[in-house]
Amino acid sequence: MTVRRRAAALAITAVLCTAAAPTAVAAPSPSPSPSAGLPAGLYGTKDPTYDGVWRQSLSFLAQRIELVTPAASAVDWLVGQQCDSGAFASYRDASAPCDDKTVADTNATGAAVQALMELGTHRPAVDNGVSWLKSVQNADGGWGYNPGSPSDANSTGVVIGALARAGVPLADLTTDDGKTPYTALRSFALPCGGEDGGAFAYQPDKDGKLTANADATAAAVLGAMGKGMAAGNSNAVKDPVCHKGTDLTPEQSAQNGAFYLAGALAGSGHLDSPPMPGAEDSAPQPDFGNTADAVVALAASGHKDKAAKAVAYLEKNAGGWAKEGGPAATAQLVLAAHATGTDARDFGGVDLVRQLNAQGPAPAATAAPSPTATDTKPKDTSSDDGGLGVWWLVGIGLAFGAGIGFLLSGRRKNQQL
Repeated sequence: MTVRRRAAALAITAVLCTAAAPTAVAAPSPSPSPSAGLPAGLYGTKDPTYDGVWRQSLSFLAQRIELVTPAASAVDWLVGQQCDSGAFASYRDASAPCDDKTVADTNATGAAVQALMELGTHRPAVDNGVSWLKSVQNADGGWGYNPGSPSDANSTGVVIGALARAGVPLADLTTDDGKTPYTALRSFALPCGGEDGGAFAYQPDKDGKLTANADATAAAVLGAMGKGMAAGNSNAVKDPVCHKGTDLTPEQSAQNGAFYLAGALAGSGHLDSPPMPGAEDSAPQPDFGNTADAVVALAASGHKDKAAKAVAYLEKNAGGWAKEGGPAATAQLVLAAHATGTDARDFGGVDLVRQLNAQGPAPAATAAPSPTATDTKPKDTSSDDGGLGVWWLVGIGLAFGAGIGFLLSGRRKNQQL
C-alpha cells in the first residue's frame, strides 16, 4: 500500500458547453443527514481531517464529467477552505483565518483547482491557488506533499494536472537551474530493460534507490501527459512500449509508465496492496483504488483497451469498497468508468452517479444517461495505427480534457493537521 493509499485506509478511509449538454432535470437524490460536527456542505460522513478537501474535489470532478451540477452550498464549502495565500489545507476550521499553524497541502490545492476549473466558477480562487502552487515549486522542478518537503511523483503529477487545467504554459515553470516539472518526474522513473522497467517510484529512499510504485506511476503518467484527474474517453492507439534512454520526452516517459501498468494489470486485472502492519492475513489484497488509478492513466495515455480487464474486475468486485470508502472512492470509480467509455450509472449494476450524489447536498441539477457510455465494453484496438503526439511542454495544458482521475487517496496523514 502506497504512502498516499495508507491514508485512505486510515480514513476508510471543464465546464461543459451548455449547447452540448442534455437538458438538466431536478436531482432525485436527497441530502444525507450530516454527522454531528460536520459542515452541511461537505461530502461524506467520516472524519474529514485528512481528506476533506480532497474528497470534495474528487466528488465535483466526477459529478461534472457526468453532467451533474453540485449544490451551491457544497461549492461554497470548498471555496471557503482556501487560505488567503491561495493554498488549501487537507481540512480546516474555516471560522478562523489560516495562520502559521495551518499545514498547506499541495495535493488538496491541486485537486481543488482542478475541481473549480471543471465547475467554471470562482476563477479568482483558481488563480490564487495557481499562484501559490507556482510559488512552492521545488528546486528540482517538482512538488512535495507540503511546501518544502522533497518532491514526489504523486504530488508533482497532481500539481501538473491542476496547472495544465488552469491554462498555465507548463514550459514556463522552469527553476533558476533550468529544471521543469518533467525533470522531477523523470528522476523518479525506472529504466526499461530491468525489473519493473517503465515504472515510477514515489520518491527515492534514503539511499537513492527507486522502487516501483503503481500509484506513483499512474500519477506520473497523467503528469507527463499534462492531464488532470478527469480524463476523457478516447480511442486506443498502439500498444505501449518502453523507451530506453536518459533524455526521453514527456510523452515517451508517459508511455513507459503505461507499459508498466498494462503489464501489471494483464494477469489478474487488478493491482495488489501489501497487508497492513499487524494484519493476521499476510496475503496481498486487491487494491481497488490503485487499480482505478491505473485505468485512468492507461486511458489517458491512449491505451484504454489495456484497461478493459481491470474495468471488468472493478465492475464485479469494487462496489462494496466504493460504498464503504465514501465519496472519494465512489468518485474514483466514476472517473475510471468515464475514461473508458463505461456507463457510470450502470457499473456492475450500481448507479455510481446516484451513489455519489447521495453522499453530499442534493445537486442543483443532473442529467441522464451517462454522457460517455458506450454500447460495448472497451475493446482491443491495439492494431490500429496512430500516435498520441502529446507533449505538455508545448502546451497540452491549454487543451480540453482536464483529465483526473485517480484518487490519490492515500494521504500522508502524519504530515497533516
